[in-house]
Amino acid sequence: MTDSSPITDLLDIVHRCDEVLAHAWMVRTFIKHGEEIDDYPELMGIVRSVFDISRALETRQADPIGYVRMLNKKVGKLRKATEQFAVDALKASTHTNFQQAVKSMNVCVRELLALSARGQELLAALPATTLASSNDEDDET
Repeated sequence: MTDSSPITDLLDIVHRCDEVLAHAWMVRTFIKHGEEIDDYPELMGIVRSVFDISRALETRQADPIGYVRMLNKKVGKLRKATEQFAVDALKASTHTNFQQAVKSMNVCVRELLALSARGQELLAALPATTLASSNDEDDET
């Protein structure tokens, strides 16, 4: 992200988050449709959390400022759900698929946290008028 405008960089963050969330969505799908979910309903926490952040961000893809704000708001909940998932998943099964699902979610959260931090830096560099116009759009959704 060199020699580009903050808005272009924010659009890059939106694109990268979308890619990262595709990986999280696959973990969600694996857990949601696994046989273990019947015996370990606590695994639904990660399913709900991935759904929540994905849907919240999906509605803001055309507004990179609103997107980064929402990412910052939701990523902490996903981090907590991922920490709990690391405990719950290994109780459900020690199979490699579950171990890899935990690793995948940890990578997703780490990447989303870094993207959120970068997004906050970019928002801080934007003129107040740009941020104000995005606030007006956020109020409409």
